[in-house]
Amino acid sequence: MPGYDDYDEFLIAFDDEDEEDAADEVDPHRRAITFPAFPPGKRYGKKFADTWWGNAWIEAMEDTALDPEQLKKGRKYAFAGQVGAITVSPGRISAPVHDGDHYRPHTTVIGFRELSDAGWDRLLDKVAGNAGHIAALLDRDMPRELVRAADGADVRLLPSYGDLDPDCGCPGWDSPCRHAAALAYQVSWLLDRDPFVLLLVRGRGEDELTEELHRRNARRAVDASAAASAAGTPAAEAWSAQPSALPDPPGPVSAAPLDLASLLADVDVEEPPVAAVAIAVLAADAADRARSLLAGVPVGEPDQWADAVRLAARADGDDLTGRAGRAAARPVDFARAVHAWKLAGKTGLTALEDAWTPPCDASARVQAEIDEAWRDVGLGEPPEVRVWRNRWTLGDRGVQLRLGQDGLWYPFRADGKAWTLTGPPVQDVAEALAELLAGARGEV
Repeated sequence: MPGYDDYDEFLIAFDDEDEEDAADEVDPHRRAITFPAFPPGKRYGKKFADTWWGNAWIEAMEDTALDPEQLKKGRKYAFAGQVGAITVSPGRISAPVHDGDHYRPHTTVIGFRELSDAGWDRLLDKVAGNAGHIAALLDRDMPRELVRAADGADVRLLPSYGDLDPDCGCPGWDSPCRHAAALAYQVSWLLDRDPFVLLLVRGRGEDELTEELHRRNARRAVDASAAASAAGTPAAEAWSAQPSALPDPPGPVSAAPLDLASLLADVDVEEPPVAAVAIAVLAADAADRARSLLAGVPVGEPDQWADAVRLAARADGDDLTGRAGRAAARPVDFARAVHAWKLAGKTGLTALEDAWTPPCDASARVQAEIDEAWRDVGLGEPPEVRVWRNRWTLGDRGVQLRLGQDGLWYPFRADGKAWTLTGPPVQDVAEALAELLAGARGEV
């Protein structure tokens, strides 16, 4: 297998060298696709998957594992390139997997439930109604909003606990065995590069889906045109038909900018009651929220505290932020909340203020990763870790990791009696801990 620097480069070379063979492996309706084997010795993500949906696939497999040793061996096999060409088809992913103990590879399969026709109808209605979702999929991205919209239509795209059904020709009884684990880990690399792989295993190929979306959008356009025609006579037509019955048309709207000083000229105050920068912040925020609504992006329910924090973070000025903080319901917490919003937006504020309970098996896995990361940065034996819900506090070091419901890790450091977000969220526990402990070597 050639030693390509990137799997995308390898796929291009595969297409160029084996175009006829690859064409034989894909049926006319793209109901099954065979991907070439990943070259050995290459890491394609920081740990495995780079994307949040690729990691969701891995978690669904790991959460049901009976033996962590099988996962460890599966990771080793995946990195060593012991998984052959992977074939993805509706409800089924298969590949030959070598383990070095047998001359012939084991035939390994992962089953995944297909969506029903009714489920696909509900999902496609959601996707077709949002141009941003279509554009994201075609750009090989899977926005969280799309997955949430699918959940709202009672359609689950990503696997959850027990959804993956591994099967292998090896004599092992573990579920998953090391061969199935290796296959599942490599599938996450495919998902990173093309979320249509997930949709195919759920039952529909890319060409099939895009054709159906085009049909639905065309039907929507026809329905909208018919509705507009039925709504009444267009204004321009009515205007030309009865000009005497209508008032004179309005003149052009002035494009000159408003002068705040002239507006306040007759107001008997020493200074304007509202700072000009505050008006600019409100106007810019209103424009952005209007743009989001027009694009079909939800802006969430009104929340006075979160709105005040968001606007203060946007102002990026100590004076305006201080004034907003003094007027806020919780002035002591306001500056810390604004800081969290600047670093990570609304999810940063949520990580600062809200707690939730992760799956019960997450704690032991996170503990092991923290211990390994602590030793990697050369700080000796790891301290005792206190766990409360989604928060892991490292002894008396004054550092804490918080797991967000988005699957990302938020680094916090003790600031007096409270905790302060110190940086943007990351996907990897070790990466978050390394950033927190960057200046801790001299403290040990």
